[in-house]
Amino acid sequence: MAEPENAPLFRGVQDEYERETEAPFTDGLTGLYNHGFFVEVLGRELKRSLRYSVPFALAFIDIDGMARYNRRRGSIQADRALKTVASIIREGIRESDLAARYLGDTFAVLLIDTTIADAERVVRRLGTAIEDRSLGELTVCIGCASSEKTSDREDLICKANGALVHAKAMGRGSVCMDDPERLPVLDGRFRVLIVDDEPVNAKILTLMIRPLKCDAVVAVNGEEALQVLSGGDIDLVIMDAMMPRMDGFEACRRIKSDPATRMVPVVMITALGDMESRIKAIEAGADDFITKPPDRLELSARMRALLRGKRLNDSLIGIENVLFSLASAVEAKDAYTDGHVKRVSSLAVSLGRAMGLPQGDIETLRFGGILHDIGKIGVPDAILNKESRLSPEETEVVRTHPLIGFRMVEPLEPILKGALEVIRHHHEKLDGSGYPDGLKGADVSPVSRIMAIADIYDALISDRPYRPGMSKEKALAVIRKEADEGLLDAVAVSRLAELVASTDEKVG
Repeated sequence: MAEPENAPLFRGVQDEYERETEAPFTDGLTGLYNHGFFVEVLGRELKRSLRYSVPFALAFIDIDGMARYNRRRGSIQADRALKTVASIIREGIRESDLAARYLGDTFAVLLIDTTIADAERVVRRLGTAIEDRSLGELTVCIGCASSEKTSDREDLICKANGALVHAKAMGRGSVCMDDPERLPVLDGRFRVLIVDDEPVNAKILTLMIRPLKCDAVVAVNGEEALQVLSGGDIDLVIMDAMMPRMDGFEACRRIKSDPATRMVPVVMITALGDMESRIKAIEAGADDFITKPPDRLELSARMRALLRGKRLNDSLIGIENVLFSLASAVEAKDAYTDGHVKRVSSLAVSLGRAMGLPQGDIETLRFGGILHDIGKIGVPDAILNKESRLSPEETEVVRTHPLIGFRMVEPLEPILKGALEVIRHHHEKLDGSGYPDGLKGADVSPVSRIMAIADIYDALISDRPYRPGMSKEKALAVIRKEADEGLLDAVAVSRLAELVASTDEKVG
């Protein structure tokens, strides 16, 4: 892999980095600088900026919907997309600037000797170039911050990351600059739960967070922390990793697995250099971690970013509730589908659990089930409530609803995530005869397969304008036939039959 074009500008730092880390300074896939080298250069550039009063900007560039792109197109095409974006970024900046692959599908760019106003023009141009070059298939969200407002590396990273979070909440292809007038204001007071079995440590943390207008609530172990969280009104948790009775890792896992608390940010406190604990914290679902003893400025920067993210998530959850109300209103347009979306959501969740899907997919089925028909808002009532079979032209109108629904809620990808795929693909068939994309085989995700079966089953047993609802036995026979013909997932259909039989036994 060839080294970056501007490598001579950073030759001294490269030599030192390789000597100290015994590792390369470039990313093997994209050819850009890697995460570790970028962080080292960022620290040095901050010192230079402070010494000579010359500003620079840090931008994070995140590819929209990369996980969904990977599932649909495969890892080889996803890697090509990463290389394409990296190439466009490299071509769109000056030799004196630095581009790196920061994490996964997120890139970092240092725009040297650049004001925030000039940086905005540059990053917007990069975003447009990426969308144009890929013919609209790839878009990016960008968050950008300036060194003019901080002299701390972690604080600058947090500011740029906070701007990126806000950009993603705004929807695909959005750009957000770190600007107090544009970002959510952290007004009012916050309640922070500090979990530590050492009273001295808890006291120190309480004093450190006070300037952030935070009120501290203290718990001495994981069990007590869960009790406090069950009462609600906690905005952030700072938790020691090692505690008696229930350690921080187990407590974090439980917080993140509970729908009522999973959106509360958790910061884990670990010992310096304890990589094993950091990995365990990430696996437990922690949003961030800091080392002992915590640095006040670092803690402050990380907390601000997480609290800002929570404020955004709270806003998005409000939007989510509006969407669910809208889904119910759309359902009310069709006099023959009362309760359909709730039944489909419940059945899909049960089927997903029976098939051993992870919790994230279960949540996708819950959201997707409620919202899967939201696109019917674009279908005339006369067609939805027609008391005879639809004409071919009317059928084509109904078939537009998955795409209409997908486009309606696509800007909310940060909270809906995989549910978008379910909304778009719940009428796809494994043989490619479905709609709107005609996906085939492995291109139809497990959650979309399950949603299709749950949707068909509920439609078959429900009364329609042109026919009464089928018996459960006849509906299962119809679905089994489609599975035998290669249209539906045979394993999921088998699990559905077992669920229906189990439910009948319990009722009987």
